[in-house]
Amino acid sequence: MGFSAFDFDPKIAAGIRALGYCVPTPIQRQAMAPILQGRDVMGLAQTGTGKTAAFALPILQRLLSGPRGVTRALILAPTRELADQIQASFRSLGRQTGLRSLAVYGGVGAGAQVGGFRSGDEIVVACPGRLLDHLRQGAFKPSGLEVLVIDEADRMFDMGFLPDIRRILKHLPAHRQTLLFSATMPDDIR
Repeated sequence: MGFSAFDFDPKIAAGIRALGYCVPTPIQRQAMAPILQGRDVMGLAQTGTGKTAAFALPILQRLLSGPRGVTRALILAPTRELADQIQASFRSLGRQTGLRSLAVYGGVGAGAQVGGFRSGDEIVVACPGRLLDHLRQGAFKPSGLEVLVIDEADRMFDMGFLPDIRRILKHLPAHRQTLLFSATMPDDIR
């Protein structure tokens, strides 16, 4: 089974081809169809198995239709390095879609991030602490959010992000698709 089985828009299919992806990995085969159907998904796969594309491709497909200029997808990541990697994947896969993404994390000036929120980047990839700062200051307005991804959930919870994630969840629309991806799934995370 190739990526054509998922009937991605030609703009997204071009991104898949440009990256040289030919055959979906097991996590992609198992996760993409339910995500495309709008279902919540909990995906388990080791690092390096294609988890980011497993959620990025269906999110890009979803965001092609609907409003632009408003944040519609939020991906929470535990580190700035991972946030940058995820954003790079969205940019590469969605190069021809016109969808914009923004990485949000501490240790850098907040001005460009606030500018991204104001310009209505549709995809926000964020570390929880800095995102909470933007929520408190009113820069991040999640009212149009349709999809939430918690990536590397096991690491996030091990690193103590659970209280921050709970605070963020209180600000998000209750009606949304929620995707949780992790390398392991300890009982307390389930």
